[in-house]
Amino acid sequence: MEKQKKFSLKNYLYEYKWWYVFGIAILLCVDLANIYIPQFIGDIIDGLTNETLTKAGIPMMLMKILIAGLIMMFGRFGWRYCIFGASRKIEYRLRNDMFGHLETLSARYFNEHKTGDLMAHFTNDLEAVRVAVGMAVITTFDAAVMSIMVIIKMIIYVDLRLTVLAFVPMILVAIGCYFFGVQMKKRQTARQEAFSFLSDKVQESISGIRVLKAFVQEKKDLEEFQKANENNMEKNLAVVKLRSLFGPLLDLITGISLLLTLIIGGKMVINGTVSVGQFVAFNSYIGMLVWPMIACGDCINTFSQASAGYKRIKDIFDEKPDIIDKVKEKDGEHLTGDIELKNLTFQYPDGDTPVLKNVSVHIKPGEMLAVLGRTGSGKSTLADLLLRVYDCEKGMLLMDGRPIDEIPLHVLHRDVAYVPQENFMFSDTLEENIAFGLEDRIFDHPKLRDNIKEAAEAACIHSNIIDFPEGYQTLVGERGVTLSGGQKQRVLLARALCREPKLLILDEPCAGLDPAITAEFYSLIDHINKKQGVTILMVSHDLDQVEQYASHIIMMNQTVEFDGDHEAWCRKCAQEGGHYHDTVN
Repeated sequence: MEKQKKFSLKNYLYEYKWWYVFGIAILLCVDLANIYIPQFIGDIIDGLTNETLTKAGIPMMLMKILIAGLIMMFGRFGWRYCIFGASRKIEYRLRNDMFGHLETLSARYFNEHKTGDLMAHFTNDLEAVRVAVGMAVITTFDAAVMSIMVIIKMIIYVDLRLTVLAFVPMILVAIGCYFFGVQMKKRQTARQEAFSFLSDKVQESISGIRVLKAFVQEKKDLEEFQKANENNMEKNLAVVKLRSLFGPLLDLITGISLLLTLIIGGKMVINGTVSVGQFVAFNSYIGMLVWPMIACGDCINTFSQASAGYKRIKDIFDEKPDIIDKVKEKDGEHLTGDIELKNLTFQYPDGDTPVLKNVSVHIKPGEMLAVLGRTGSGKSTLADLLLRVYDCEKGMLLMDGRPIDEIPLHVLHRDVAYVPQENFMFSDTLEENIAFGLEDRIFDHPKLRDNIKEAAEAACIHSNIIDFPEGYQTLVGERGVTLSGGQKQRVLLARALCREPKLLILDEPCAGLDPAITAEFYSLIDHINKKQGVTILMVSHDLDQVEQYASHIIMMNQTVEFDGDHEAWCRKCAQEGGHYHDTVN
């Protein structure tokens, strides 16, 4: 197997290195043009004061200022296009890679992390990183280069002593920036965690809005939302307060520097040490140093926020999937639907006791296995093991005579179809929902519509679909809210059959349906089992229904001998523990 590359932001920056090189080079030209404007203005003032500047020379000096201004105008567009463009492309790549990596992770990760928290990574955290590799990078470089250029120009063009006196207060900025950065990083981390919690609360409340209304819990939920919102506000205010304190301090230091310049520089002008033009230019340079100082605070704030966001993103990339391929897929490899459990025992990684213990059964291709038992007895766990949501000990679960972990995941997921208990449907058309499991898209392969229709007919939902105003193009709404329970179940069955599976897993497919629809559904499944020869694993509570069709029955957590009387058997099973396997046909 190919070794997974270690995540690092450097790889993304390196990919767009030339964008940054060109952007910084253009910015350097802009700064050089900017640094000469105060000098040109000073030369004009001195030339007019000393009457050394002729009328013919004034247009030339103004032309120099105009050229510098044009360089700045086009240059600022150029570096913004390069740097901001690179940051947006990095954000795009990061978001794609992070989403792709999430899809490789196992069920354990999603059980431990909330949806809202993950959504915050894709919005708030990625935006923080994007700003850091975009605006913050260019601001840091610009502030550093501009400061150095301005100071050098102040020394060469004006006076060394005046420059030193004006620059002494800047040392306080460096000290303040250090402490500001330490505190800002802590507050930004707390701020982003509060945002994640708030996002999760909003997502959960909106998803469960029908339950909230049904149980009249709107007021209580609003109170919980207000607490989360208040916590988010407080953490944001903590950041704002620190930033608000740092800004005025920078203004104070700038004012002190400017005051020293006016007092001492004014005396130097009177004494003739510097000219009026040089003094005006010097004050312009002092003003140009204000922005780098402000940018210093903004950069620390931005990098602190990005550091917290980057750590959270890196934690996702550092997560490794529990379920991985151990063998390579062979050309034309397919499953037949043969399943064998050999004393299958399974315990969840964070569990204390086995959920399944010594379960044994052999289901041949085309047979139906019914798995029954009380809630929490491990029925759905067995389905999860067949889908390799979790892994059991080697040799306990065989498919086609091979340990299930020796079957490539692509082959397993292609040839095993799953109809979950929760009836999850996407907010799309009926056609797209049925075709969801296909490797090709309808847009690229219109002939797939024939397969979709055949699957819908096999699932006995075609007649209902064509009665809708838009037919197969009918939008079902979020999670299929516009369909009835029976219709949703048949659409999900059609989605599974559309893939022409060798093994069909049905997890409580009739939960919440009325007895008449349940009877029809079981009859439909039996028809599919016999006509298409698909191996079926049915997780159910309804023994009366499955005993008519199942080739095998496993009663989870039962050890009672079966004597042919299912009613008596069920009564006895309710009082016992262990597992029981009954071959009924």
